[in-house]
Amino acid sequence: MIIFGPPGSGKGTQAKRLQDRYGAMQLSTGDMLREAVKAGSELGRKAEKIMSAGNLVPDALIVSMIAERLDEPDCREGIILDGFPRTVKQAQALDKMLAEKDLTLDCVIELKVDEAVLFARIKGRATESEAVRSDDNPETLRKRLDVYREQTAPILPYYRDTNRLRSVDGMKDIDAVTDQLVAILDRI
Repeated sequence: MIIFGPPGSGKGTQAKRLQDRYGAMQLSTGDMLREAVKAGSELGRKAEKIMSAGNLVPDALIVSMIAERLDEPDCREGIILDGFPRTVKQAQALDKMLAEKDLTLDCVIELKVDEAVLFARIKGRATESEAVRSDDNPETLRKRLDVYREQTAPILPYYRDTNRLRSVDGMKDIDAVTDQLVAILDRI
């Protein structure tokens, strides 16, 4: 499955809860890239050269990394993608790779949230937490929301057209959002 939502919508929190409940592995492409570089794998060495030059890692390399990761034993119960795909082209490449492995994407879930609430959340995180994230500020969130609207949100119709998209109310409290996700997944 894929979990979508704008920055600050709770994707990571919910993906971790779903991983704990179902045993499906949460895969964050950012984490995977860092691990591949640290491990010194062939993909990691290629990614490191690209990233150290300040460039984005090409879609084909990311999809190859996910394909390789899917072969690991801890992914046998399924995966939860968080942070990928970010473009329709990436979504199409992911679908092609999954088909080549005779796997299917069961569902895509969008966490719907009010953007004003996202600003309140980061303000709350910044005042309540001792370890403030560098991206927990209104200016950075505004930029990240623009990128989400321009690049990632256009993926939603792609998945809606294939009847895989489900939406949940991400405005509810954490447990209520989890309950909505579980209700969807238990029907699949």
